[in-house]
Amino acid sequence: MPKTGGTQRGAAPVERARQQTAPAPAPAPVPETFSRLFGGRGTRQSRIDAGKSARRLVPRAQLATCTLLDRDPIALLEASNAGRMPNLIPIRYGRMVANPFAFYRGAAPLMAFDLARLPHSGITVQLGGDAHLANFGLFASPERRLLFGANDFDETLPGPFDWDVRRLATSFVIAGRERGLGTREQRAIVRRLCATFRQCIAEFSTMDTLDVWYYQFGAENILAIADTALERKKEEAVFSKARQQSSRMVLSHATELVNGRLRIKENPPLVYHVPMSNRKEAKQFDDMIRRFFAEYRLTLVDSVRALFDCYELVDMAVRVVGVGSVGTRCYEALFMADGKSPLFLQVKEARASVLEQYLPASKFPNHGERVVNGQRLLQSSSDIFLGWSRMRVGSIDFYVRQLRDMKGAFDFSTFSERDLSEYAVSCGHALAHSMAKSGDSALILGYLGKSDEFDEAIQQFAIAYADRNEKDWAALMAAVKAGKVEAQRE
Repeated sequence: MPKTGGTQRGAAPVERARQQTAPAPAPAPVPETFSRLFGGRGTRQSRIDAGKSARRLVPRAQLATCTLLDRDPIALLEASNAGRMPNLIPIRYGRMVANPFAFYRGAAPLMAFDLARLPHSGITVQLGGDAHLANFGLFASPERRLLFGANDFDETLPGPFDWDVRRLATSFVIAGRERGLGTREQRAIVRRLCATFRQCIAEFSTMDTLDVWYYQFGAENILAIADTALERKKEEAVFSKARQQSSRMVLSHATELVNGRLRIKENPPLVYHVPMSNRKEAKQFDDMIRRFFAEYRLTLVDSVRALFDCYELVDMAVRVVGVGSVGTRCYEALFMADGKSPLFLQVKEARASVLEQYLPASKFPNHGERVVNGQRLLQSSSDIFLGWSRMRVGSIDFYVRQLRDMKGAFDFSTFSERDLSEYAVSCGHALAHSMAKSGDSALILGYLGKSDEFDEAIQQFAIAYADRNEKDWAALMAAVKAGKVEAQRE
């Protein structure tokens, strides 16, 4: 495989990772007639041909199109604030004005508006919906293996596969500009991202379906991409820190004893307890929370439900997270087993995906269920405590997961050009796998083709949309300066 995909040493990217996870040899393919009888998708070649047909309807070069309608970015952002906690909205804006990349993290509604008005492939997968490079990171499998992939699914929804590719590619251009890289270097990074994506899609399309489902991209695969011993040493430091992330670690620094009872330590306005005016109000809140977790419990598989029953709810507090999520309701809940074993769960509001204004609405009655099913479909392995529920007061949907469970992220603000390029390989690999799981890799392969025409189109789009993002960021800065928007800096 070419160096553009980061695979010069040894096997191709997917094949090398498969060797390290050692799956069983793929069985012989099922005869096509039998597959069709039971609702199969047809032969690999027929699906590749269908992808080529989609390419004829919407040529790959059209994905470079970034001729956009004028729209008011502030009005779109204000509309996305509907239903958020008003006191936290200034924090959202305060985080977004920091720089163009911070703005991009919170501007998913703007890009959804724009992408819906541009040509797209028409090939549907389960989208992450907010695929920028900061929404990829490390997480744990139930077997305690450190994996890498997408880790934010608030906007997940079925849609055109190229939407996630374009959002991810643009994020690398913006991050490159933050690091002072020129257009040539920005293009090279996106080229490597796209080349890796194409190569991995091609490889996944040849694999047995179960092998694709069981496939995992882990920390050791990231190390294999690194070009130097120094880079591997830095990556190993990130892995080591991630392995230390646990509920027990959170307990040691984020709790305190108050009147002899263990409580989550406050850090207003980012962590605080819901204020209660009297005992009656406190009891009503407590009853609502316990009913919430009783219903959440029913979304867990029986074996995990038995584990969850070992724990008792001790405390719960509001926690402000992210950039795009600021203002949505998010809590951290502390559970204890045997008085000494902690479990921290994050309870995060699940609103309608920003994509639902432009794509078919979710089939799930609870947006928390939409997020959970999207995460399970897109990740190679997911948190055993992943579930959903609804708070009856206000009828607000939530999903639940562990607050920290070997979660880790790379500090891309310190990345060199080489670091960003290698990180693009990891992200391209993870994105290709999520689409191979949730969609049809042979169909996508037929659209991508063997040339670099797709890569070139995405490069052009990413550069142009990064310009658009800077213009929108400047509009927010002007609105803050004029006093039209309140931004609380941290």
